[in-house]
Amino acid sequence: MAKVTVWNENRHEKQNPLVGELYPIGIHGAIAGFLTEAGFVAGTATLDEPEHGLTDDVLNDTDVLIWWGHLAHGDVADEVVEKVRQRVLDGMGLIVLHSGHFSKIFKLLMGTSCDLKWREADEKERLWVVAPSHPIAEGIGEYIELEKEEMYGEHFDIPAPDELIFTSWFEGGEIFRSGCTFTRGNGKVFYFRPGHETYPTYYNKDIQRVIVNAVKWAKPVDRKRPVYGNAQPLEKISAKGN
Repeated sequence: MAKVTVWNENRHEKQNPLVGELYPIGIHGAIAGFLTEAGFVAGTATLDEPEHGLTDDVLNDTDVLIWWGHLAHGDVADEVVEKVRQRVLDGMGLIVLHSGHFSKIFKLLMGTSCDLKWREADEKERLWVVAPSHPIAEGIGEYIELEKEEMYGEHFDIPAPDELIFTSWFEGGEIFRSGCTFTRGNGKVFYFRPGHETYPTYYNKDIQRVIVNAVKWAKPVDRKRPVYGNAQPLEKISAKGN
């Protein structure tokens, strides 16, 4: 079973009593909890730990890294971001949640601003499944409806996704590409929009199912990695003139 590390900056939980009450063991703890119930080996890491909890040993033992950040993107050390990027290129899966769209690692892998419209108005969100045969959508109906969420709206400044799994509609009228897959090197990346810290989104069973499905999808393929650089020929080369 895949080994998952759930990374969370863990700042809202300390600074906002509402978030602390909603997620008493942190957003990372809540996510790791339902992943453990699903049979994964799930650990956590947070911003204020040494090396943000993402030591070489942790990263090398991680099949899929889940990333939640918001207040402190700039506090994440560039050298840690580079280590994560290299692990993704080497095959580690990466799932970026909600406001992680502005994280250093996501922006680095996308190569764009990753900017968007946003609004906090306690409005309904309906995430429509637009790729019903995709494994990330397994077990999900035609849509997921969330009573209250933060609005993210287009234009979402990302490269065209390899696959679009969910498109959100919001009560205020906006739409958003809420479930996007990408490949980077040997690794798979999934961006999933829901998860504002003041709402109980990560307790929603459908949201949990999507994240569980995404871990299964994003885990490394069991094969030998490609070898890069100067290569010896597989066949004898009959060079002209020899």
